[in-house]
Amino acid sequence: MDTPPEGAGEARDGVGSGHCVLAEGGVCIAQSVKIPREPKAGEFDKIIRRLLETSNARAVIIFANEDDIRRVLEAARKANQTGHFFWMGSDSWGSKIAPVLHLEEVAEGAVTILPKRMSVRGFDRYFSSRTLDNNRRNIWFAEFWEDNFHCKLSRHALKKGSHVKKCTNRERIGQDSAYEQEGKVQFVIDAVYAMGHALHAMHRDLCPGRVGLCPRMDPVDGTQLLKYIRNVNFSGIAGNPVTFNENGDAPGRYDIYQYQLRNDSAEYKVIGSWTDHLHLRIERMHWPGSGQQLPRSICSLPCQPGERKKTVKGMPCCWHCEPCTGYQYQVDRYTCKTCPYDMRPTENRTGCRPIPIIKLQWDSPWAVLPLFLAVVGIAATLFVVITFVRYNDTPIVKASGRELSYVLLAGIFLCYATTFLMIAEPDLGTCSLRRIFLGLGMSISYAALLTKTNRIYRIFEQGKRSVSAPRFISPASQLAITFSLISLQLLGICVWFVVDPSHSVVDFQDQRTLDPRFARGVLKCDISDLSLICLLGYSMLLMVTCTVYAIKTRGVPETFNEAKPIGFTMYTTCIVWLAFIPIFFGTSQSADKLYIQTTTLTVSVSLSASVSLGMLYMPKVYIILFHPEQNVPKRKRSLKAVVTAAAMSNKFTQKGNFRPNGEAKSELCENLEAPGNLQGPACVIQPAIARRIIKACHHNLPFFSIKPHNYVFIASEDEQGGGERKQREVGFAQEMGLGSFSQTSSYSIRRTRTPTPILGAATPGGPLNFQGTSSSFYSKTSPSLLQSTVGRERQI
Repeated sequence: MDTPPEGAGEARDGVGSGHCVLAEGGVCIAQSVKIPREPKAGEFDKIIRRLLETSNARAVIIFANEDDIRRVLEAARKANQTGHFFWMGSDSWGSKIAPVLHLEEVAEGAVTILPKRMSVRGFDRYFSSRTLDNNRRNIWFAEFWEDNFHCKLSRHALKKGSHVKKCTNRERIGQDSAYEQEGKVQFVIDAVYAMGHALHAMHRDLCPGRVGLCPRMDPVDGTQLLKYIRNVNFSGIAGNPVTFNENGDAPGRYDIYQYQLRNDSAEYKVIGSWTDHLHLRIERMHWPGSGQQLPRSICSLPCQPGERKKTVKGMPCCWHCEPCTGYQYQVDRYTCKTCPYDMRPTENRTGCRPIPIIKLQWDSPWAVLPLFLAVVGIAATLFVVITFVRYNDTPIVKASGRELSYVLLAGIFLCYATTFLMIAEPDLGTCSLRRIFLGLGMSISYAALLTKTNRIYRIFEQGKRSVSAPRFISPASQLAITFSLISLQLLGICVWFVVDPSHSVVDFQDQRTLDPRFARGVLKCDISDLSLICLLGYSMLLMVTCTVYAIKTRGVPETFNEAKPIGFTMYTTCIVWLAFIPIFFGTSQSADKLYIQTTTLTVSVSLSASVSLGMLYMPKVYIILFHPEQNVPKRKRSLKAVVTAAAMSNKFTQKGNFRPNGEAKSELCENLEAPGNLQGPACVIQPAIARRIIKACHHNLPFFSIKPHNYVFIASEDEQGGGERKQREVGFAQEMGLGSFSQTSSYSIRRTRTPTPILGAATPGGPLNFQGTSSSFYSKTSPSLLQSTVGRERQI
């Protein structure tokens, strides 16, 4: 720091030259602070705070007058920084007592310089003899007298209550006050002699042989005089040669002092000198707190490993240490560089190391629940398959549609098996199988269910309009439709393999945490979230479509092709997948994304398969194993059917009477037999009506045998015997064309004690004659709805 004194360039020159010399010597200046000419209150406190910004730079070189030096020391003591700074003062500090008076501890260790000098004894004798009477020519002498003797020359200047006395003019310098010769007296004397020698040489050259000034020196040319001053060479008052270099500077000869405290006494001790080069005696130096050990004063501490230097502009030795952050490592002292994407910095950030790679382990807690569901589900599926194969020809297995049932079981099995593929270590084979089977199992399941519900829907919709059979309702047609739907999924997978071949990848982005210590690479298959949506999208479309058909067929009787169980299955499945979507995609930013999404997906697939298995197959298995009496042909049970005939235009005999409730009854055939009498008159039905009855029953009763032009109509009769009511089923007719019946034959598919066929005969274009037991055919309110009363009023 420096004080720019007005009218003098000492500080400015010292600072300027000091910067250059220090820079040449590799010494850096951490801060350069200027002391204002007229400092305000608190200005020196600000200076100390600024110096503390670079607290490791403890050496302070100060170019200032002794008053400013003292204020700086006072501010340092006020900031409780005694012993922190090491002061280095210019010759304005020198060996003076005034700057350090009562500040000895703060100034301890200060190194100052003073030009080499000797005391001029003649000046001491002269100055000590000066009084107010014999030194009136010096206008500042009176002020010096008051300050030196602590008195006032004027009585009016005295203040009441003050301890300042009036000067008596009998005081003597050196006797009544401390006196020390000013250190620059020698140089003032030499300067006066240098001026004299220069004028003498100039006069000799310009005014040879003349006394006094000649015209060439009147007036004196200052520029010319300066040249003569720089050329003087004489012996000074101390015996040293007085010369000047080309810059006008005298040779530097300095004594180096250190302000030391020893045994409660303070003194400036000479520790070296400078005469063309440095002579320093280190053993004489003493530093506060560390004795003779040299203190450290550096602009910046060396950076630690993993930190880079950020230099301060204009100060190459000063820098800020900035740590390499994130995934950066230290390349050199000044550079941090980011590690490759598959690596992370070492602990001290001096290099990079591979990021650990993780995958879902078989023993992971996240895999316990999916594996448990899969194992139990596969065992249950195999149990159902074995049961169905063993009881393959029983009515319950037949009524469930054996072909589609086995297809659905295959899809359920694949859904459970997918769990093992999702947890297995990703490689080329595993990733390929994931692409194939993740959506295939669900597609097979929902394609089979969709085919079933669509068949039921088409049968009942067709029955509302006509009794003609819908197309593609045979088992072969159902399998063809199912595999057509499945083939679309397989086609999409094949296209995917062609466009983007399967492979495993290590994703370093999913678990790239802010702290590289916790970064992990995730080994997984190259199936993005978008690809997963496309993969499962087709299965979801089949599921939604199947749900729509399940809603449309919810009102059919429960005995018809599992319409209601399929509906409940689809409703529950939709709920499962609606819960899956927010959990799966809502955790895309989680650090545990791999575990959460894999667990959620596998559990959802297993639950969907479990719903289908539990609602559609477990009730059947239960009946097969625990209630075999119910797994018998339908002929032993009451026969129920809804026969829908479309827009019957035929006319038939009606008895125009009404039921008690006002319902019209149209009797097509009367009950003409007596109990036990099997020989009754014929019942005549128009061929068109019979034809529609037969076809409607075939469409709606799954246990009818289905052959081209062969419709077996099963009727029922009551038989009284042994105190029990028995049922008989008899069949009639073989339709050989669309408009006539011929070649009547007896047909019975039940076991009875006395088979009694009902014979029916028809001629082309003529009526169909029935002969049989207690059977009456009538319609209720609408001629398009036919019902049969068998013993009790049972519906056919």
